Amino acid sequence: MKYAKIVATGSYLPKRVLTNTELEKMVDTTDEWIRSRVGIKSRHIVSDGETLLDMLAESAKLIIERAGIKPNDVDGIVVGTTSNDYIFPSAANLLQARLGITNHCGTFDVQAACSGFIYAMSIAEQYIKTGKMKNVLVLGGEAISHYINWKDRGTCVLFGDGAGGVLLTGSDEPGIVSTHIHSDGQYKELLYAANHWHEEGDMVKRPQIVMEGKEVFKVAVNTLNDIVTEVLEENNLDKSEITWLVPHQANMRIITATAKKLGMPMDRVIVTVDTHGNTSAASIPLAFDTAVTDGRIKQGDLVLMEAFGGGFTWGSALIKM
Repeated sequence: MKYAKIVATGSYLPKRVLTNTELEKMVDTTDEWIRSRVGIKSRHIVSDGETLLDMLAESAKLIIERAGIKPNDVDGIVVGTTSNDYIFPSAANLLQARLGITNHCGTFDVQAACSGFIYAMSIAEQYIKTGKMKNVLVLGGEAISHYINWKDRGTCVLFGDGAGGVLLTGSDEPGIVSTHIHSDGQYKELLYAANHWHEEGDMVKRPQIVMEGKEVFKVAVNTLNDIVTEVLEENNLDKSEITWLVPHQANMRIITATAKKLGMPMDRVIVTVDTHGNTSAASIPLAFDTAVTDGRIKQGDLVLMEAFGGGFTWGSALIKM
């Protein structure tokens, strides 16, 4: 059986850092309130002129370099994002050109909100297992700050920008053990960004994120608990066999609740939300690359990734390193 194995990681964060202290001057909030509610002290925000494509390209170049391959060895690109610079073409299509890939490989985006990277991984895995592709770049990236209402303290303190990803390669050795993707479209009103510009007084404003935080939290915690159970039962695993949890970095309360369900101490949970904020589809690959690069996640480890996003969507990936 052909497996899809992660052979390299990479990520990129904008240089501009927005601290809680700066947010105190922009909206009615405090550093203490933000830290105590969601566990975030800072987040990275794209500068003027910096695009989603710029971030994806820096991540992808690093992945290709670490994998020791040439750009034209890539025969598929899948990008999870909700904030592409264009309605079309896709971010993956634009990235192909930016990287100088001229082999006419397949490229496309996946829009599943914060679950986008997990969805992208699940799709790319199928192409590799069927032998249709060998080396697939899978990335999650967001310039989500473009859609923030900076007067809404319930959302503007949460989100940040960034990109990250992996190279999946066909292998005879186990890599991705299983993936699971789900959705329930009845919850749209709890978390969304409408796809239209609107007038507000004399100003024309871009789409903005709207979220009912308390209700999202309730559904997210229950659903992520179900994800853990699903993964363990399907793979006949005990929760003690999971080496690392790499959760979507929504906020510390949700991360802590998921770790508790696994019975996993927090020192076995990869946490970057404190300095990254919620980067939506970018959050898992950013956290994963951080932990691989600093040596915490090693060969042989069993890693559980899980995410929950607007719609709602949710999913998981169990990975043998």
